[in-house]
Amino acid sequence: MMGDTLVTGAAGFIGSWLARRLLDQGHAVLTIDNLSSGDIDNIPERCERIIGDVSDPAVIARLDGRTFDAIYHIAGQSGGIPSFDDPVSDLNSNVASTLLLLDYAYRAKCPVFVYASSMSVYGDQELMPVVETAPTVPKSFYAVGKLASEQYMRLYAERGLACTVLRFNNTYGPGQSLANLRQGMVSIFLGQALSSRRIHVKGSPDRFRDFVHISDAVESLVLAGAPTHGARFTVYNVATTHKTTVRELVETIRGNLPFPVEVCYEGSTPGDQFGIYCSYKRIHADLGWSPTVSLTEGIANTVAWALATQMSGRLR
Repeated sequence: MMGDTLVTGAAGFIGSWLARRLLDQGHAVLTIDNLSSGDIDNIPERCERIIGDVSDPAVIARLDGRTFDAIYHIAGQSGGIPSFDDPVSDLNSNVASTLLLLDYAYRAKCPVFVYASSMSVYGDQELMPVVETAPTVPKSFYAVGKLASEQYMRLYAERGLACTVLRFNNTYGPGQSLANLRQGMVSIFLGQALSSRRIHVKGSPDRFRDFVHISDAVESLVLAGAPTHGARFTVYNVATTHKTTVRELVETIRGNLPFPVEVCYEGSTPGDQFGIYCSYKRIHADLGWSPTVSLTEGIANTVAWALATQMSGRLR
């Protein structure tokens, strides 16, 4: 039996996939989630559960006396658009939670703290693929919060806590909410197509992104949390270095659906980057990680999952 691992946000998309993977590896997994956006059914039954907010000191206090081989902080508000609705709430969800959890990890002498950050911290860049040393010019409150959390990690790393930041590019795949139309480009378009046979594209179809399948994203988390990693503070892009335009993504989704879908173009989204794709050379060199699922394959299995979910009446 491997050691205990803490996963925040395990009722959500990435967190639930990670929790299942860690359980399969033999870890005992404790999860914390406030269920504000995730679904309790996503948390594997074998996990020990705390239902509460990571930004609540009383919830963190429940960890006192526990030891973990690794802490994965996945929880938080996960989109740029909602951060404009309530910047203070975004701050509490994404920054206060990180600081409280970092302080606990430091006091508990946790071997490694892994944080799910975002490529949004880069803002708009001229040189691509974007590398980890590129300037950070966040364009949304969400991105500012992610970058602030990274800086708190840097400070705790200077005090001796091993911290790893993973800057995820657009992560997608089976299990992502198809009902949340404010986060996740693939899931938004697919959810719209299934519910109305129409896709609403906000902004130019020439905008572009770097899409990472959930199975590859989870593999990067597992590698980053391995005790053999040992670096005090490291930042990694989790990316494919493949540029995909919004137009190409929409056509790939439409090509996998068994019915026609209309595409409508509308106004832009506040704080949205026009385009970005990133280098994964550093994480490949240090951890041996590389993407394995192509966008063609990934969209095909995601659409197949969504259609099966809709047929079963469990679409959410």
